[in-house]
Amino acid sequence: MKITRVSHIRLDFDLAVPYTVAYETISSTTNIILKVETDKGLTGWGCSAPDRAVTGETPDEVIIAADGLINDLLCGQNPFQIARFIHVLKQQTTRNSSTIAMVDMALHDLLARKAGMPLFQLLGGFRSSIATSITIGIVSLDETLAWAEKHLKDGFRVLKLKGGKVLEEDIEKVLKLRERFGSGFALRFDANQGYSVEQSIEFMDRVGDAGIEIFEQPTSRKKDSSLGMATQASAVPVMADESVKTLADAFRLAANERMDMINIKLMKMGGIFESLHINSVAKAAGIEVMVGCFDECALGICAGLHFALSRANIEFADLDGHLDLVDDPFRNLFHLQDGVLYPSDEKGLGDIDL
Repeated sequence: MKITRVSHIRLDFDLAVPYTVAYETISSTTNIILKVETDKGLTGWGCSAPDRAVTGETPDEVIIAADGLINDLLCGQNPFQIARFIHVLKQQTTRNSSTIAMVDMALHDLLARKAGMPLFQLLGGFRSSIATSITIGIVSLDETLAWAEKHLKDGFRVLKLKGGKVLEEDIEKVLKLRERFGSGFALRFDANQGYSVEQSIEFMDRVGDAGIEIFEQPTSRKKDSSLGMATQASAVPVMADESVKTLADAFRLAANERMDMINIKLMKMGGIFESLHINSVAKAAGIEVMVGCFDECALGICAGLHFALSRANIEFADLDGHLDLVDDPFRNLFHLQDGVLYPSDEKGLGDIDL
């Protein structure tokens, strides 16, 4: 089998409900869709969700890579040399992880289509569904409670609360959520690097009875030691997100016991191939894993879902980035019911007609 054509589609999405995190407010997003066609009639699909702050890319830079480097690298080649292609891209695109993820997804999609099975089964097929959290951005207390009520009525049983801007408001929101809605749902908190070590410790001390399941990236990614101090002081598992972008990051933080959990995002790590290595480091270190996402269309979320389903030690998911995208053409690739994600039975990442 040979790759005969590589093309891309730019999709600009508005968010139905803009949201705020500790360092920015997001109202729109751009995804680049990669289409890899072969001489055997099989087509693989990939997605890039570039984020200048995290992946180091803009949409235009992803498109330039798709038209130039990626096209030159893939056309005329056997698509199943995934390790070689990813190695070359990592050498030539430096930090552009969502560009690499886009290629990685498309090649894994092709591989599973050739094998005649859904991708999660080809990757290992440990489970067939996983619960996802749904995120509440930084809004007022009343809005936080209203969103929580809506999500719980919609069947979600895992809420993820964003914070990191005003400590007192974050504490009040956590306590009021438990007071209003009880203990029948899991509650995660993401500070998005907004706290100091002292604030992290104070936060956990004051919400200790609220049953926080995960305390995500409380301190700046620029200082491993701060994350480590927060981790050692917290009775709740502390998850590294922005601090872990590479295999080397995962090894360094794990070896120095500076995190209890890793948030693996395909866009941040550079796709499935690299994420499998990072997951192996986590497994060896006894560190729990969650698969997360950016503001991705359902194609990107679908790849994250298939990866999450493939390994026994991936027990958590935060795959809700597609829910507020307006006019997402990939909604049929998986099923969401009562907060649980189910893949389709189709080959690869599912039936795509775009």
